[in-house]
Amino acid sequence: MTRNGQEPPINPSPQDIAWPFWPVVPLYPYGQRRTLRKEVVKDTVWTFDQCQGILYVVVPIRMTVVKLAKGGLLVYAPVAPTRECIRLVQELVDAHGEVKYIILPTVSGIEHKVFVGPFARCFPKAEVFVSPNQWSFPINLPSSWLGCPRKRTQPLPLDSHQSPFADEFDYAILGPLDLGLGPFEEVAFYHKRSHTLLLTDSIISIPSTPPEIIQLDPYPLLFHARDHALETIEDNQKNRLKGWQRIVLFALYFRPNALGTVKWGQVFKDALKAPDHSKKAYFGLFPFDWDDSWQSSFNELYNHRLLVAPILQGVIFNRSPLEVLTWVDRVSKWRFERVIPAHFDSPISAQPEQFRQAFDCLRHPQYNLGNKDFQLIQDIEQRLTKLGVTPPSKL
Repeated sequence: MTRNGQEPPINPSPQDIAWPFWPVVPLYPYGQRRTLRKEVVKDTVWTFDQCQGILYVVVPIRMTVVKLAKGGLLVYAPVAPTRECIRLVQELVDAHGEVKYIILPTVSGIEHKVFVGPFARCFPKAEVFVSPNQWSFPINLPSSWLGCPRKRTQPLPLDSHQSPFADEFDYAILGPLDLGLGPFEEVAFYHKRSHTLLLTDSIISIPSTPPEIIQLDPYPLLFHARDHALETIEDNQKNRLKGWQRIVLFALYFRPNALGTVKWGQVFKDALKAPDHSKKAYFGLFPFDWDDSWQSSFNELYNHRLLVAPILQGVIFNRSPLEVLTWVDRVSKWRFERVIPAHFDSPISAQPEQFRQAFDCLRHPQYNLGNKDFQLIQDIEQRLTKLGVTPPSKL
């Protein structure tokens, strides 16, 4: 193991990392997905990281596996069950017992939902529990039609004390929050024995350096480290860091304030002269123009130990702030010492008070919503409300 607990990667075969169902949710890296396993709490908690993104804006997506006191494993938020991933899980099964429970802790995160059925079929003895109020768009189909095994799948009981794992886990359901097209819902899990809080999308933490799973394929980092289409980028840690920080701004703000655009006429002219005309490089097309303020925008995000993602602040949680804060109060009663979200950094050393502080954006809307980088998200929120797609903000 490396010093941070991450297991050193083994060079797998293309068959080991193949994900043939990628067209269902066509996200990068498409049909080839690496998996890295990390032991968070010795012989008790492990994370499994993969990566995904659009236009080389790639971030980690994470599954967490917890050993049960009486033997066996609970899996929270499955990732793509490639041969490599299943081999890494099977090693834990061989040491600690069968996968007993598989948890889908969200109703709207298609990047999480798409993996549950295929993952469950790899472990036919496991019970599958899904967040209540599941829905799909454009047609609201039952979970079995989405791949979940019909005879083994059931909604999580609203009362966590009625679950078969209540002696080891407590959980709190956020939602359903009405978003018009469908609800938002997330289930926070608390593992009492290890004092670990498991979350899906509600909280993130930004790592200062690119996560190891992202660095296994540095091309997206180097792509976004460029300042113009004609630049040839050397693969070094400085450029990887630069690319990562810009990827974070893209991922969280969509169009950060520091990002300008190049006129398409110039984009096509530059593409003809670009050093890389391959399909991988989008044939030399690079319509981005960053000003010097991008670094301070990243630092502002990084300075938050725990952060509610801007899209959740500005479009989702602001619809029902009191309900969100009630959920926050319930979660804050648990005595957790670390937080494992399904994206960005993990594990995060944090306690309930820090978790509560992350949601000050709902108690004091001016706290973040006045940020210059929030402009596009505010525009999206206003358009959705004007069109009647989502209910109005209550902030």
